[in-house]
Amino acid sequence: MRRILVIYLLLLTVCFAGKAQFGSGGDLIDPETGMVVDDPSQTRRVVQDSIEIISLPPTVYMWRIDEKFGTILPVPADTLQHNFQNTNLMEGMYGHYNYLGNLGSPRLSRIFFDREENSSFLFLDPYSAFMFTPGQFNFTNSSIPYTNLTYYKAGSKRDGEERFKSYFSVNVNKKFAFGFNFDYLYGRGRYAYQNTAFFNATLFASYISEKYQMHAMYSNFSLKMAENGGIEDDRYITNPEEMSEGKKTYEPANIPTNLDAVWNRYHSIYGYLTHRYNVGFEREVVQPLVVQNEEGEGEVQESSEQIYEFVPVTSFIHTFKLERSRRHFTVKDDPNEFFPIPENNPGGYIRTDGLANDTTVYIGAKNMLGISLLEGFNKYAKAGLTAYVEHEVRKYTLMGSDSTHVDEYTEHEVYAGGRLSKQEGSLLHYNATGEIGFAGKALGQFRLKGDMDLNFRLFKDTVNLIAHASVTNTLPSFFMRHYHSNYYWWDNEDMDKEFRTRVEGELNIQRWRTNLRAGVENIKNYTYFNADALPTQESGNIQVLSVILRQDFKLGPLHLDSEVAYQKSSNNTVLPLPDLSVYSNLYLQTTLAKKVLSVQLGADIRYFTKYYAPDYAPGVNQFHIQGGEDKIELGGYPIINVYANIHLKRTRLFAMMYHVNQGSGNAMSFLVPHYPLNPRMLKLGVSWNFYD
Repeated sequence: MRRILVIYLLLLTVCFAGKAQFGSGGDLIDPETGMVVDDPSQTRRVVQDSIEIISLPPTVYMWRIDEKFGTILPVPADTLQHNFQNTNLMEGMYGHYNYLGNLGSPRLSRIFFDREENSSFLFLDPYSAFMFTPGQFNFTNSSIPYTNLTYYKAGSKRDGEERFKSYFSVNVNKKFAFGFNFDYLYGRGRYAYQNTAFFNATLFASYISEKYQMHAMYSNFSLKMAENGGIEDDRYITNPEEMSEGKKTYEPANIPTNLDAVWNRYHSIYGYLTHRYNVGFEREVVQPLVVQNEEGEGEVQESSEQIYEFVPVTSFIHTFKLERSRRHFTVKDDPNEFFPIPENNPGGYIRTDGLANDTTVYIGAKNMLGISLLEGFNKYAKAGLTAYVEHEVRKYTLMGSDSTHVDEYTEHEVYAGGRLSKQEGSLLHYNATGEIGFAGKALGQFRLKGDMDLNFRLFKDTVNLIAHASVTNTLPSFFMRHYHSNYYWWDNEDMDKEFRTRVEGELNIQRWRTNLRAGVENIKNYTYFNADALPTQESGNIQVLSVILRQDFKLGPLHLDSEVAYQKSSNNTVLPLPDLSVYSNLYLQTTLAKKVLSVQLGADIRYFTKYYAPDYAPGVNQFHIQGGEDKIELGGYPIINVYANIHLKRTRLFAMMYHVNQGSGNAMSFLVPHYPLNPRMLKLGVSWNFYD
């Protein structure tokens, strides 16, 4: 904790130094009344030596990038007001995720089409609520320094949870910006031996000019999680009277758990750089000149002033990423013989005492070189065309057959690919990307992906039609093929490539507040963790059908936002999914105090139908299918939250009573077998934006 505070103080020093160097720009002044205001959209007026100097209002632009090519993808500035109370929930904004109950614990989406492909270090994939890739990060360009501070708190100091986030960005000039992102959470845990601690610090920079563009990041992630293996008996939650002989109910912290001295620890760092240089030509721009004729009317004439603009034709692109991730798994006691003996390990246990002190390390480096003929440099260039080659080398260090040896693996992949893309105009956009492996482990692998959106007016409304399609033939992640530890050991060199075909469509009608998504996917050689938490493949075909409807209603200040997701798996034994998942949010939303105070008061509900939800294995930090005679169905239990969400000028606040229906209905308040949800608790949050 002391190290974290020191780092944060250094970052704050950079923040204030930036403000001192580039200036805060003065107070915000209403140009008509001369009064100080907090609305950044107002004109900025500063009086110096009795002379009024009026500057432009402060502006903040945010964007994300295509991780491979560095293409800029604009996004709204991070000033979310609506449903701010859901931004720190492990279930996600719409309750799509199963998780272990505590803040910071692993999670898995119940919506199959929202699941990401396994990464090179799949042990970190379940922490998607806190880990992010360069393509998921918001870069910022602002006319004055921009800062956001966010704080979440729930429960008490003994068993509650806290999270603090800080984001700062400042421009050196119009082209170059830099900043940092800081994220720290601590989940003490309502149940025994489940506390979590997470820390992330990221430094970032961007440079955007006509000829040269650059985005760079350095991220440092640290995560520590205690593993309790779930509670010993679900009846402590579903039927507490039976466990206490009718005399009392149990406090969550007093419910026995399967493990009490087991830890998963992670440390991951990566450096990322993508940049491009544009070559092109300059062309003259005709500037209209408005002059008054004899009648005093304005006439448009051609300006005699020569103005030129740069027109990019070709881009040369380079992207580089270096990553190092480490997992340390320790077991100091196993009172219930929770972990198995690895049958595939010729030497049995690596440690003769039956405990664990396992370390796994991954180091990867990726380089991509591309050349792009850009869209729109003349009337015939209706689309952009990019060709590229990509090389990746990965090194893995696993436990050896005894505690004094390690096993090392090195894999290379070389891909060649291309992209056809059209992004200009308002009617039709598309991009199609294809790549094929021709050296190393990439040999025989390929990926074909395409996206298209069509936007048009219909009955005074805007309609968006979006289509996604992909065909991939890829080798399962390295850790699906190799892993060595004290309790789990496998080498699956004979695994086949996964062949996936997906088609998905989306319809948006803004006036109706309607969003409809539908898709189907076929998978051959689906790779998953079986009931013993070991990787295996289903040689046959599995089909998944998904239809998701979001429909919002509004009657004056009364709102009802709803989502219904229907899914069907052709093999529920291997790929279990709930048939229905529902989210509904009923609230009143209005503005007060001359429209500077926005208030949202309401309650929401999350619900899914019963199914054999995936279990969780601490030894491999992965979700796996249930097996054996003790399989249990989860679902059929609503989770209801009541909240108040307030936005005042630059400040957002919320108060939420989480899980108000605790113990109601069938009392099966589990999203993962034997891991109960947190009981009823008050959650609070506040977020400030600073534009100076």
